[in-house]
Amino acid sequence: QVQLVEFGGGLVQAGGSLRLSCAASGSIFSITTMGWYRQAPGKQRELVARITSGGSTNYADSVKGRFSISRDNTKTTVYLEMNSLKPEDTAVYYCNQLRLGRNYWGQGTQVTVSS
Repeated sequence: QVQLVEFGGGLVQAGGSLRLSCAASGSIFSITTMGWYRQAPGKQRELVARITSGGSTNYADSVKGRFSISRDNTKTTVYLEMNSLKPEDTAVYYCNQLRLGRNYWGQGTQVTVSS
């Protein structure tokens, strides 16, 4: 049974920073692709950042240069460092694991950026 639990959301002023964490249960974490998605009210869920088992990363254009994804396989945790936050970054952020061809999701954590 795979469980993904996110931590670190909250309210921050524009220009501020937040760090999200996602702790994953289950084995074979090190060979899975981990990602962060977000969904703003009235919008579709979108990819924010992804990191493969080999450490390759990709980012949405809207967050390049501001956000950084990383993983610690020893702690089975993935992180999203978010800097220079903007009001348009406000959304529920979801942790995702692509594991043996299946997608798993966390419950989501709210990030609110005030102007």
